[in-house]
Amino acid sequence: MKVAIVGGGPSGLFLSILLKERLASVEIDIYEQNPEDATFGFGVVLADTGLSSLRAASPVVVDELAKAMRFSDRHTIVSHEAPITMKRPGAGGGAIPRIQLLSVLQARARELGVRVAYNKRISGFSAIEADLVVGADGVNSLLRASNEEGFGTSRHNLTNHFAWYGVEKAFPNPALVFRQYEGGYFVAHYYPYSDAMSTFVAECDHQTWQDLGMDAMSNEARQALFETVFGAELGGYKLVSNNSSWRQFPVVINQTWHVGNQVLIGDALTSAHFSIGSGTRIAMEDAIALAEAIVAFPGDVPAALRRYDDVRRPQKAKLIRASEASYNWYERIREWMNLATPHEFVYRFMTRTGRVDVNRLREEYPTLIAELAAAGVTDLGAPRP
Repeated sequence: MKVAIVGGGPSGLFLSILLKERLASVEIDIYEQNPEDATFGFGVVLADTGLSSLRAASPVVVDELAKAMRFSDRHTIVSHEAPITMKRPGAGGGAIPRIQLLSVLQARARELGVRVAYNKRISGFSAIEADLVVGADGVNSLLRASNEEGFGTSRHNLTNHFAWYGVEKAFPNPALVFRQYEGGYFVAHYYPYSDAMSTFVAECDHQTWQDLGMDAMSNEARQALFETVFGAELGGYKLVSNNSSWRQFPVVINQTWHVGNQVLIGDALTSAHFSIGSGTRIAMEDAIALAEAIVAFPGDVPAALRRYDDVRRPQKAKLIRASEASYNWYERIREWMNLATPHEFVYRFMTRTGRVDVNRLREEYPTLIAELAAAGVTDLGAPRP
């Protein structure tokens, strides 16, 4: 069996590893348009629940990733200039430099005999000689773009504006800071991913973008503005840019997951909003589902693709619904930031996706629930019997 994977990011590399670990005879070629040592972005978050599912699929890979990860068992939410820090349930999540994540996956793929061609931008996908062609090439997928009608692609942009930066400072734990400044509504999401670096996601709503003239600013001026707004947190450190372009999040959905011998995974298939912190994990879990389907039907690509769709679609639908609920909440950030108290805000934030209700909060964050009740949050309800 010959498999061609378009895109050498985490999902494409992980798929190749899973297939070679289970079907040694499969021939796999990965085509990556960027150089081998290129990386865009800074740190990648992998929550403990996500790590468990990835480790079950490939213990060798995930154990190696864990060595390079920085873990944290608590996170902070700041609104109304009041920080509320809570302990995460379980072991807590972790973050890893994206380049280190790729390095571990690349090394394991090479060890297993996967062929990876870098600086290789593919067009004319129907000419690829393979039994299966996988689009793992991200939200701007060229494979998907070559047949959007076939895949039933729909796409629209959200209204908020954001950019990814780094900062040469390891914050003590992940945090979200919601701040009003000169009439604007700003959000910073930062988390440490090494002993010396953190990721810093900068965001504002569209009204702020217009009211403060950010649409006419240079990227350098926008960066300087956020350094001012979040000066207290940065403590004199500057934001670090790495292709840190300002944009609006693209919501991409495909009604059809596979056409002929072509199939999509990860953000090429469905974009997951960064506010749920699970985009890489979701993409790698797509790879797990596709690999398991291929292993179940190693000589029958159509049957394997049907199995992938049947098994993964309902699982992913839950995650995408959470992503939609989260980004819709952020689209109304001005309304939430005008709530009367920080505790009301935190309660609305923690329950925004619908996957966490009051009873789950009671089980996983009992100290937070007690703090919310003491602060007068009124709609917590009675404990579940």
